[in-house]
Amino acid sequence: MKTSFQDEVRSLYQQLIDTWNKRDAEGMAEQFAEQGVQIGFDGSKLIGREEILSHLQPIFENHPTAPFITKVQDIRTLGTDAAILHAIAGMIPHGKTEIEPSVNAHQTLVAVKKDNAWQIVLFQNTPAQFHGRPELVEQMTEELNQLIK
Repeated sequence: MKTSFQDEVRSLYQQLIDTWNKRDAEGMAEQFAEQGVQIGFDGSKLIGREEILSHLQPIFENHPTAPFITKVQDIRTLGTDAAILHAIAGMIPHGKTEIEPSVNAHQTLVAVKKDNAWQIVLFQNTPAQFHGRPELVEQMTEELNQLIK
């Protein structure tokens, strides 16, 4: 059975999330294009595999990063060898059993297919704070919590 581009891009995204959840900086960095960009929750902008790796290694070594719970909402082509994926994400802090709403995020991944393999050219993790609209925070949190029950 032939795999669709959506399945391939979803798999790339899931590998990225899995490597974060395993605290595997090298595994994460390897999924990016040579000059791929990662924009973190705090606004950090990292360009290239080496910079991404050198940024993530001390984070994983020195901080108890929480795992992501994610839900892909949309995957679209951007031509024949490019795609964009939109997802929502939450985190369950260590010692907790539910999503922590203050770190909910929208995640955007842009991928290109090069030499018959998908790679990340941009991954952005944007806080989903919905200033002044707490009902939207609650809605996103509940949607994510449904994935862990």
